[in-house]
This record gives sequence, structure tokens and C-alpha cells, in this order.
Amino acid sequence: MKKLFVFLFAAAIASSAKAQNNEAVNAYIEQYKQLAIDEMIRTGVPASITLAQGILESNAGQCTLTQQSNNHFGIKCKDDWTGSVVYHDDDRKHECFRRYNSAEDSYRDHSDFLKNRPNYAFLFNVDATDYTDWAYGLKKAGYATNPAYASLLINTIEKYDLEQYTDVALQQSGQMSVASSNVQPQQNIEFTNAVQVQSNQQSFAQQTKLVTYPNGVFRINQCNVLYAQAGTSLFALATQYDIPYKKLLEFNDLDNVDILQEPMLVYLEKKQKSGTKDYHVVVPNENLHDIAQEEGVQIKSLIAYNNFQQSNQPKPGDKILLYKK
Repeated sequence: MKKLFVFLFAAAIASSAKAQNNEAVNAYIEQYKQLAIDEMIRTGVPASITLAQGILESNAGQCTLTQQSNNHFGIKCKDDWTGSVVYHDDDRKHECFRRYNSAEDSYRDHSDFLKNRPNYAFLFNVDATDYTDWAYGLKKAGYATNPAYASLLINTIEKYDLEQYTDVALQQSGQMSVASSNVQPQQNIEFTNAVQVQSNQQSFAQQTKLVTYPNGVFRINQCNVLYAQAGTSLFALATQYDIPYKKLLEFNDLDNVDILQEPMLVYLEKKQKSGTKDYHVVVPNENLHDIAQEEGVQIKSLIAYNNFQQSNQPKPGDKILLYKK
């Protein structure tokens, strides 16, 4: 009985520590998310990467180095540093680290550190929303010695949904998810001379469902999209709009597709993680991919919000949540 009590007490302490850690991370994100967004707009370093690095390197602002020197990213002095310094044990004892007057100075120097050093230059050719490639790129370029550093960054981004701040930065700067895109979206959709689509789906009253889409590029859920006819080449679309073909497939939750076998909405940037309404009512013959395209929501988000497995498909009449509870 005594052993059971000790075990339960230890488990309670561990659970409490984990909850406190999550609270500290959430507080850190709330405090510094705008700094990360501002720095992304200024330099192009993804806000999700900046926040994840800040969380890991500073232990969500709680490590001694950060509290003594406002150094949120563990940046060491290097030969070109002429500012204040502080000494801290890291890979070796008594190493030289940069000291800043404020967190803002630390965030700004972190962005400049990545932007101005040649070993990180290749990262700025990577899509800002591709946090996986950015994470592995940082490890490859030598940012940290921990062999699991990339995985730690990715896990942090996904656990705390940090990618949303990259999306915010892109929206605030007026950019698209693909930096060099030539797409000119229509902000105010006029449905004159538009394509009228007769869906193969029927309402519960067995009436034909008509959907009307504009010609050219328009917006659904704050994302640039166009309506492509059957026979359209996705590779040709990717070339036309200066988007990597692989990215175009990712944006549309597709795998190794070129020629469309039927008409569909084609997104020219990453879809949102939540919809513009609470839920979508499923009609006959409609699958998760159809819903994701119609609502402009990532299919992995729909799966997560509705506790589906990858192979699950909704039934007519189901209400599919479009947001995280």
C-alpha cells in the first residue's frame, strides 16, 4: 500500500510538472508570438521556426541564460559579436554567449544571424510554410549539436500549432504561401461570367446541387484557388503560377496526380486549419477530400477534429467539425 501511495504521489508530481510546463510554453507563445510574426515579415524567417527555437533554447523563457541575458536562442558570441556578453556552461564550461538589453533585441539578432550567415542562405529558398525542411535545414547548417534537434522543433511546432503564426505573417505582409508566386487573387468576387458547376452530389431533397465559381483565381477561406476543368494538367498549373509541383500537390492533399480526371477546386497556397463556419453537413457521395476542397481546410485537420482514421469517410448527414474544439 505504501509503495502504491509513493507511485501515485510521484505520478501526480510528474503530471503537475507537465501541466506547469505546458502553461509556461503557452504563456511564452502569447508573449512573443507578435515578435516572431514581425521578424518573419522583416526577414523571412518563419514565425513557427522562431517560436519553436525560442521555446526550446530558452526553456520557454525559464532557463538561467535567458533570464540573465535576454538570450532566447542560445546564440554564442562568435568572432563578429561586439556587444555585451555573459558566460554560461553549455557544451563546454564557461562559454561566451551574447547578452541583449531586451527580448526584442534577441529576436531581431536571431533573424539577422540566420539571414546574414552564408551557411543558412539555402533556407531562404525553402517555402516559409515548410517547417519540416526548415527544421532539418537548421540542423544540417549546424545550428545545434543535438542530433534530435530537427525532430524537437517539428514536434514543438505541431504540439502548439505554431504554424498558424507563419500564416498570420503571410497574411499581414500580403504574401502568399509560395514566396515567388505570380498569382493575382480577386479580393471581391463577382459571379458574372462565372463557371457554373453541376455537382454529382444531391441534397437530401434529391435536388441537384449547383455551385458557382468565378473564372480565374478567387478566394475561399482566405486562400487563393481556381476551378480547374477535367483534363487540366496540375504540372502545367504549377509552372504557370510559379509554384513547385510537389507543393501544389500538398496544397490539395493529392499524391502523384497530373491530369485531372474530373473538375475540381485547385488551391494555389496552403489551405487553412479551420473553416469559416462551425461544421459542414455531408451530402451523398461526398468524401473528406471533397469537403476539404469546398471549405478550404486541410484534410489532416478534418481528420484530427473529428477523430477519424485516415481511411474513414463520413456518411450523408454527418456534421464535420471545421475547427478544433
